[in-house]
Amino acid sequence: MAYEFCARTDPGRVRVNNEDAVCVDPQARLALLADGMGGYNAGEVASGMATTFIRTELARWLAEAGQHLKAFDLRRGIEICVDNANQAILGAAEANPQYSGMGTTLVVGVFQGSRLMLGHIGDSRCYRLRAGVLEQITRDHSWLQEQIDAGLITPQQAAMSSSRNLVTRALGVEDNVLVEINEFKVEPQDLYLMCSDGLSEMVCHEDLTALAAANVPLEEKARRLIDAANANGGRDNISVVLVQAGQTGSRRGFMSRLLRTA
Repeated sequence: MAYEFCARTDPGRVRVNNEDAVCVDPQARLALLADGMGGYNAGEVASGMATTFIRTELARWLAEAGQHLKAFDLRRGIEICVDNANQAILGAAEANPQYSGMGTTLVVGVFQGSRLMLGHIGDSRCYRLRAGVLEQITRDHSWLQEQIDAGLITPQQAAMSSSRNLVTRALGVEDNVLVEINEFKVEPQDLYLMCSDGLSEMVCHEDLTALAAANVPLEEKARRLIDAANANGGRDNISVVLVQAGQTGSRRGFMSRLLRTA
């Protein structure tokens, strides 16, 4: 399976600084997005540390482990890298009083063959566009989502709540962090959209679907998504990571051989 990666981030129309961070490593087929929180500039420190640390450690580990990893080993590798990043953020907060209380959400995806191993913490999301249908494949770790799951409020009531930003899990907040990891089968032409809540809260699902499905290059698609969030107010930082799955390697190989013999 061939993959194309694109990552963009924007401060939005209201915030002065950008506490989001995005990172892709096409060679390792790795994508990361983080939305920081904390005091003055501390959120951007936490998100930057998370994406940089995990990308460096995980890419190195993937290169050493090779392409034919068992699912259990890949899950464990992600867990270890996330835990190490958690300890690094906690250590930085302890050493620098101005960073006290900082933390970050996280979405991390590793694409191997026709498999996506996806980990997340907090309310940053990953969507999958398949055959024109956009589906959220992460579940928010938030107070509102817990209220929805318990049947106490409806999704419509949650959308109007002033408590949308209360997350129940974050990286860098406690000694032990629980990253939720799920495995997905990737199909040719799937598009995966990771985003911070600066996008998902500013653009409705129908518009997200239309923008994600537009027949334009990934860079243009990412720009249009960010522009849409800004056009609706841009009340938060806006980050987008897009991963486009192409055809399988075997099919490309067959077509290449066919063209060479024609």
